[in-house]
Amino acid sequence: MSSATTATAANTADAATSSMTNVFAIGRYKTVLQTVETRSCTTKSTLAVPPPKPLLIARPSEAGEYPILVLLHGYLLYNSFYSQLIQHIASHGFIVIAPQLYILAGPDTTDEIQSTAAITNWLSKGLHYLLPPHVQPNINKLGLAGHSRGGKVAFALALEKEATSLKFSALIGLDPVDGMDKGKQTPPPVLTYVPHSFDLDMAVMVIGTGLGEVKKNPLFPPCAPKGVNHQDFFNECQEPACHFVAKDYGHLDLLDDDTEGLRGKTTYCLCKNGKSREPMRRFVGGIVVAFMNAYLLGDNKDLLAIKDGQKTVPVELKTNVCQ
Repeated sequence: MSSATTATAANTADAATSSMTNVFAIGRYKTVLQTVETRSCTTKSTLAVPPPKPLLIARPSEAGEYPILVLLHGYLLYNSFYSQLIQHIASHGFIVIAPQLYILAGPDTTDEIQSTAAITNWLSKGLHYLLPPHVQPNINKLGLAGHSRGGKVAFALALEKEATSLKFSALIGLDPVDGMDKGKQTPPPVLTYVPHSFDLDMAVMVIGTGLGEVKKNPLFPPCAPKGVNHQDFFNECQEPACHFVAKDYGHLDLLDDDTEGLRGKTTYCLCKNGKSREPMRRFVGGIVVAFMNAYLLGDNKDLLAIKDGQKTVPVELKTNVCQ
């Protein structure tokens, strides 16, 4: 190959790299974080069409039409613990809706699946009342994500265990967990242990953590046990599907740096954690943006660059697969 050809190829590669967004950094949009309450037995909502559950919404402040991501919290966690993550995603041009599905819950996730379906059905009727006129939600470009037990709920809804009026185009499991162990799944079980058995009709991404299956101490089980964790969810996915595992990070390392209150403090005590939450949170925010860009907006440059090792990521990856 001539030096001129080599230089041309290098320039082309540099141009392609420079044209990619830095999805792991805060995006170009300023964001607004909005808390929305719903009616209760003792209070009446002033909203025209109140949501079925309280919401935390992160959205761009600039005018535009934006795709939507519904993000479900983990077991006994508050949606506010994800405020930094959802603002990262929103800063790249998405409306992120994080419902508070419950405050206390038992092992059965049926109510959470039904609540998520109700929130999904509400989007076309009530979301626009919560947004300023210059910010328009695009309900035809809709993604669903869930963390931990919320990941199980997201997969259950995508598998049509409850009907919805809107169709999801992308599904994301953030270190999803389906119970305590194989044979000890929480009802209704999602995993079947049949390879590629999930008939989802949408693109799927599963994010796992290397430390999720490691005990913090002998008194508590691991937060993402083998047999019911990210690997098992990915094994049942059909193409197109991606699987990324952050080697030295734990199950709760995608949460805010400061999670307040007793529950917030326990997020540092119950699970094996990495040295810092910030790198893992940036990775999760960035890979979610890249995946949503690819499968909701048709722009797969960043996702391909990450998969091919052409883009620097904030964490060391143990697994990096897209099929």
